[in-house]
Amino acid sequence: MVRFKNRYVLCELLSDDPRCRRCIEDRAVGLAVRDAIVRAHGDYGLGCCCVSFTVKYLNAYTGTVLLRCRKPCRPLLCAALPLVRHLESRGQRFHCALRTLHVGGTIRTCQKFLIQYNRRQLHLLLRNCANEEERRRVQQAVMSCSITEEQAQSGDEEEEEEDGTETD
Repeated sequence: MVRFKNRYVLCELLSDDPRCRRCIEDRAVGLAVRDAIVRAHGDYGLGCCCVSFTVKYLNAYTGTVLLRCRKPCRPLLCAALPLVRHLESRGQRFHCALRTLHVGGTIRTCQKFLIQYNRRQLHLLLRNCANEEERRRVQQAVMSCSITEEQAQSGDEEEEEEDGTETD
């Protein structure tokens, strides 16, 4: 038996148009990334990357995207992500960009990174508040989003390593 190792690429969808986030679907993101791989690496890159390439998670509200690919194809995927310039969904075309935040071996490591990243972003917002009322609203948002280490470790049901074993 051979174990195929995967890598999970955590990305952030950047767009000036607020309608873009409401209309995106995982299928549209997957097609845009595949198109970028073809433009960057041709048929070879598409053949390598698309064997196990999937969009594992998409949060349209926050613009968070989690992509899965095989370990040897990760450099091809990461090199093609900056070439994603638009998404086509529901007959509309939105200009956007994908920014890589983290590359991990499991979904759980990407989740842990995302929690820390969001926490840092909220603290930056708190520092940039102009008045006390705005600061109070951001503090409430930070407190409602905070998570303890005990809660983070008990989230094992979310951990999906998907080892993907095959026989030769």
